[in-house]
Amino acid sequence: MMEPASATNAWVNTIDSKNPEVIAKASRIVADNIYCTLSTCGADGSPWVSPLFFAYDDNLNIYWSSAIVSKHSQNIYNNGRVAIAIFNSSVSEGTPEGLYLYGSASELKREETEKVMKLLINRARRQVNRTVADYLDDSPRRIYQCQPQEAWVSGDRLPVGNGNILVDTKIQVNLLELQNSKLI
Repeated sequence: MMEPASATNAWVNTIDSKNPEVIAKASRIVADNIYCTLSTCGADGSPWVSPLFFAYDDNLNIYWSSAIVSKHSQNIYNNGRVAIAIFNSSVSEGTPEGLYLYGSASELKREETEKVMKLLINRARRQVNRTVADYLDDSPRRIYQCQPQEAWVSGDRLPVGNGNILVDTKIQVNLLELQNSKLI
């Protein structure tokens, strides 16, 4: 059921999930930011958050490279469920724009490494002196991917009560619309 953001639905707007302006906003957030925050969960239930440089493809799969033994990589091997936030941390307080993704993550398949390396290199803002071999075989690093299953973008701040309190909202984004937008 489509509904506006309210306290009963945890302040999530589902009415605008296919709105072209919302899709464009989500696309712009992905394209304009090169870092994301990856959230993973350990086998004991403990959370872990990591800032990462990322690249993406036309299906909005998110890619990054990390050490195999890093805590977030080990958490991915353990259960593969992740959440990602992409946002610009330099904006003023009260004006955030963020894209939130929930999905499954895994080590990239060997045969996809070269293609994804090109995405990472093209996204980098400085020279990258790594090769495909730096992520295969006995290398201590791998490339990982997140396949999003759900997405939300920051919505309006709504006044509640007497209007003195503002509540941040999110808009659930239709992933197919976002993937088909070709804006990213």
